[in-house]
Amino acid sequence: MATVDIRSVRKAFDAHEVIHGVSVLIEDREFVVLVGPSGCGKSTLLRMIAGLEDITLGEIAIGGRVVNDVRAKERDIAMVFQNYALYPHMSVYKNMAFSLRLKGMDRNEIDERVRHAAKILNLGELLDRQPRQLSGGQRQRVAMGRAIVRNPKVFLFDEPLSNLDAKLRVQMRTEIKDLHLRLGATTVYVTHDQLEAMTMADRIVVMSDGNVEQIGAPLALYDHPDNVFVAGFLGSPAMNFFKGTLRRTGGEAWVEGADGLRLPLAQNAPGQEGRPVVYGIRPEHLKVGGDGGFFECRVIVVETTGSGTQVVAETPAGRITAAFDGRYPVRPGESLRLHPQLANVHLFDATTTLRMRSA
Repeated sequence: MATVDIRSVRKAFDAHEVIHGVSVLIEDREFVVLVGPSGCGKSTLLRMIAGLEDITLGEIAIGGRVVNDVRAKERDIAMVFQNYALYPHMSVYKNMAFSLRLKGMDRNEIDERVRHAAKILNLGELLDRQPRQLSGGQRQRVAMGRAIVRNPKVFLFDEPLSNLDAKLRVQMRTEIKDLHLRLGATTVYVTHDQLEAMTMADRIVVMSDGNVEQIGAPLALYDHPDNVFVAGFLGSPAMNFFKGTLRRTGGEAWVEGADGLRLPLAQNAPGQEGRPVVYGIRPEHLKVGGDGGFFECRVIVVETTGSGTQVVAETPAGRITAAFDGRYPVRPGESLRLHPQLANVHLFDATTTLRMRSA
């Protein structure tokens, strides 16, 4: 069983602690993505799993074995780095075979493993080339091939696609996920790109400032974020937020925003009258018109992608972004009356930033 069990792990550099008691259980054959902004501690946590950083406090177990004091090369893991980390003077074949030769493996076994990995990654015609003769995507495949030949229990990926162009990133996302499904190995993947996390992960671990904010399946986190940070981090374009005060009267509920702006809520919305809250609504959950209209706003920017239209508009409470399917006919300077789908409104406590839940 290639589980990865991170138990109350802390990491400090001198007196500065950067990981604050993180606990995550990664199941056998699971694809888990650690995601968060730069500096949140996700790469440091990955390097502790790999054995490239010491653990200050807590434990990490791989396959049931605590590896705190186990050297990196003895942990039965393989890591793919952001910068590929290929040997520039070696051919593709020799790069992929290098770690196996260090182990003293039989030459025929090495050749079989390298050619098998090359076939999986479509590298067969490139085995005699050197890294400088390859594109970025080909170099990344070589780095992945070097990991595959080791038949590790766990694959670790540290922002492997950040050096690639947008089109190639999309292609490589698919290839890495397909590779994971075919090999059946446990995979831990680090990225700051929430789109990568949403499209690749079985589960996402959202991190901020050395803490885990929430763990769950991509759509579960997207639909039910635990706090304002997770709600704002996942989703593109990002969720709209407005501060205000919860109001109730005559069976109705709403949030009173800036300048008396009335933000509608479902009758069964959680919270007591007068509570300071943060009102959240995703751009795709705003519609034009409808009963109990949201508010009037003035269009500032219109972005048409072909398959959809994003509109940025000014309201009395600040800017808001709406996303529509297809090509919505609106121009800068025009007025819109936006209506939120009440079932998709999120309410957060203004003090704790935690999601408010019905009793």
